[in-house]
Amino acid sequence: MRIMTDANIIISAILFKGSFVAKAFNHLIDNYNLVLSEYTIGEIKDVFNQKFPNKINEMKEFMASIPYELFVLGEFESRDYPNIRDIDDLPVLANAIESKVDLLLTGDKDFDDVQIISPKIIKPRKYVDDYMT
Repeated sequence: MRIMTDANIIISAILFKGSFVAKAFNHLIDNYNLVLSEYTIGEIKDVFNQKFPNKINEMKEFMASIPYELFVLGEFESRDYPNIRDIDDLPVLANAIESKVDLLLTGDKDFDDVQIISPKIIKPRKYVDDYMT
């Protein structure tokens, strides 16, 4: 199974190694194929540059240590995708749809009302309940 995560999942896994989200992420990379979009990787770098500049090396080491498939989406038309509460999250949704992943793992509430069949959008708690038990 191929699973994409958004930036908040990876940022949490880096900063809070013993957290619930980190455990779910570690399970994901041990058991499934992680797909990361170029956009999400850029978001991760931006967050660390702006909010955690003293942890940039930790982020780089983490990113270098995890196996993932890189997905690159060129320009896209927002009208081609379902509505999402926060338009800034549309690139994440577009990447998940176009990469044809099975799941999008996100902690972002802006994805809660997105109406799509594939990929299935789930929160870390649902991931643990459905895939780790």
